[in-house]
Amino acid sequence: METEALFFCFLIFIISYFLTKQLLRQNKSLPPSPSYCLPVIGHLHLFKKPIHQTFADLAHRHGPVLSMRFGSRPVVLVSSPSAAEECFTRNDLVFANRPRLLAGKHLGCNFTTLTWASYGDHWRNLRRIASAEILSSHRLQMFYSIRVEEARSLAGRLLRASEGKEYGTGDMKMMFFELTLNVMMRMIAGKRYYGEKSEEFGEAMKFKEIVAETFQLSGATNMVDFVPVLKWLGVSRTEKKLVILQEKRDRFMQNLIDKHRTTRRLLTSEATTSRTMIDVLLSRQEAEPEYYTDGIIKGMIQIMLTAGTDTSASTMEWALSLLLNNPEAVAKAQAEIDARTGRNRLIEESDLAELPYLRAIVTETLRMYPPAPLIPPHESSEECTVGGFQVPRGTMLLVNIWAVQNDPKLWAEPRKFMPERFQGLGMEGNLGFAMSPFGAGRRACPGEALAMRMIGLALGTLIQCFHWKRTGEEMVDMSEGAGLVVPKARPLIAKYQPRKAISRLISQCRD
Repeated sequence: METEALFFCFLIFIISYFLTKQLLRQNKSLPPSPSYCLPVIGHLHLFKKPIHQTFADLAHRHGPVLSMRFGSRPVVLVSSPSAAEECFTRNDLVFANRPRLLAGKHLGCNFTTLTWASYGDHWRNLRRIASAEILSSHRLQMFYSIRVEEARSLAGRLLRASEGKEYGTGDMKMMFFELTLNVMMRMIAGKRYYGEKSEEFGEAMKFKEIVAETFQLSGATNMVDFVPVLKWLGVSRTEKKLVILQEKRDRFMQNLIDKHRTTRRLLTSEATTSRTMIDVLLSRQEAEPEYYTDGIIKGMIQIMLTAGTDTSASTMEWALSLLLNNPEAVAKAQAEIDARTGRNRLIEESDLAELPYLRAIVTETLRMYPPAPLIPPHESSEECTVGGFQVPRGTMLLVNIWAVQNDPKLWAEPRKFMPERFQGLGMEGNLGFAMSPFGAGRRACPGEALAMRMIGLALGTLIQCFHWKRTGEEMVDMSEGAGLVVPKARPLIAKYQPRKAISRLISQCRD
């Protein structure tokens, strides 16, 4: 049996080798390609973590538009703002599809969720629901009090934990995740998981595990997607893990929907139709049950929870880490907030527009550590050109936004934290495709406005309320871990001291 398997692999190797050579001969107008494209695996042997930095090195050596092969899949890797602009403007419709990967099959409910659905009527309707009904300016304003309450609740918890001590010490990775999860769960289902008034702590721990496992499996390189023969040989166990994970996710989301549906039956008030995001979706289900199935609702909730928690929490952790390594920036941000709010009130979301340095801190963090260093993959539905090169139909597009936002040709000292470079610009700046941390084009992240509000308010509240210090003399370790949303390799542990002038205000922040 082993001999047959080895012979079969050798046969596939030989066939792939000659097919690859023939393909390269026929496509001389393809973008340049790194050397050592091996049979069967293509350029997969070049993968080293962190992958976005490996791709940036390849682009530096071979050019900003590269042709690669991830096993059997043709890939075009883009690492310049001009090429990215071509992809998401002139070729935006061509690249509107997603590649059909195992994560989309299982975690994307057989490619039916907003993230994984192919471009078409179904996807457009999901996008309309997300943009116009769930994440519209009106809806975000409705949930404004939730974001304020949770940011202040975190400040209150930190204050109480530091009572009787010169400095408190906090696991900020955990704190930021709990903050964002509380905000999202209150918006989606009207419940909170952490704090003195938390509900169902066991359920919260289950969800935390689900989110961690989702990002781990989604961010891992699934070799079966690129070398299908591995599935036939039974080498990869990733698909089985994805199936088990999706079963957990499905049970969790169905439980949320069932509980909410029961509550709606008991409460006949019309106010329930828009009280939470689940209410909005269930009211649509009552009007159009053939389309707004539980499956569609679960898919939308899954996207909101996973995309809205870990990404924002990770950005907050990176931002505070940068500030601890640059204490002069904390002092400058505190002075700006004090000048705006005085000493008699805490920061509000409406203040963010008048706090350019705080906005610059957030923007600089997103530049240096974008939530998704590689914009989620797209796939060409027909042949097109990018950077003057031919891109065949069915090519997977990867845009290395980390490489663009850390390119020394575009940014002075790109690895140096300098919020001042963004002062005088709006939250997004006027940088075009040189700064696209939330993606671009028709498949850009619809939750950008929510994320920016949540990050700005939470970070501003912590800066206003506390003095921050590193736990030792050494600088905070800024090493990157592995994952779809790149986390810090070591969770941030920070020391803090309540600011005397603000302590009275913080003490009123109760869970």
